[in-house]
Amino acid sequence: MRTPVKMVAIAALAMALSVFATAQWAKQAGVDVRVEDLLKQMTLEEKVGQMTQVTIDVVSKDADGKAEPYGIDQAKLEKAILQYHVGSILNVVDYAYSVDQWYEIISAIQDVATKKARLHIPVLYGIDAIHGATYTMGATLFPQAITMAASWNPELLRQEGEITAAEARASGIPWNFYPVLDMGRQPLWPRFWETLGEDVHLATTMGVEYIKGLQGDDFGAKNKMASCLKHYVGYGFPFTGKDRTPAFIDERTMREVFLPAFEAAVKAGAPTVMVNSGEVNGIPGHANYHLLTEVLKGEWKFQGFVVSDWEDIKRLYSREHVAESPKEAVRMAVMA
Repeated sequence: MRTPVKMVAIAALAMALSVFATAQWAKQAGVDVRVEDLLKQMTLEEKVGQMTQVTIDVVSKDADGKAEPYGIDQAKLEKAILQYHVGSILNVVDYAYSVDQWYEIISAIQDVATKKARLHIPVLYGIDAIHGATYTMGATLFPQAITMAASWNPELLRQEGEITAAEARASGIPWNFYPVLDMGRQPLWPRFWETLGEDVHLATTMGVEYIKGLQGDDFGAKNKMASCLKHYVGYGFPFTGKDRTPAFIDERTMREVFLPAFEAAVKAGAPTVMVNSGEVNGIPGHANYHLLTEVLKGEWKFQGFVVSDWEDIKRLYSREHVAESPKEAVRMAVMA
């Protein structure tokens, strides 16, 4: 029987190997075979490490309390990867780097992961390239999603995906936390501009076209990157309009309005999904077994992996108060 930890480790490993499939050892065996081989060798700590994502400042040099843009701290990096087996890093804060700077950063990270770590598993580096490769200097910046949707032109979304992927991968980054598939049905919500509008058909069509452009037929290709659907599901429909607050959505509305875009995107090949930071009908998104397992994996046969949103697992303890400790919050999220 595969435990939730093992299942998530399988999906994370599969994506890590897929996006770096140009490496010689990946050519010698199929990704699935390689994943199974690695899992047989991994300790429980290494599997948990593959499920752990930290921000770039955790492994960056510190100067006057600011972690960016001061470069990688080699000792911190090696501690994160070699001691804690961290499997993923994401970019944050307010800095954009040149392609050359990105090359230095990503190369430093991958050199430790693929040359010094015991199992040589590449680190999955993710970024919010939500209207172009916004963290790369000189990249093409597109209008925000609500404006792109107002064009009623799906081909523009496909082109945006293609250009974003090419420019982000030129920076060495294979994973994009986008598209936002929250429906624009709550005008008070402060992230409304990130949506593709209120119409289910339009938002679904636009979202799928973006994914096709971003990923092509192979998100491991050197000019493509993997998508991450967010925020599954109901995040953009808070009752009060305030961000990360409760939503109340009946089953019919959920099925007719909020789920279709995500379902279509999963069937279009999206390999990762990010969870709703809030709660729906009293159940926090990160503890919602029905939506995360029964619907996403059961009904839709989703084979990828789910990633939490910003610090939201520990909020099952600190904000929603459904877990009795931070440790219990992790268990609840994994089991969901």
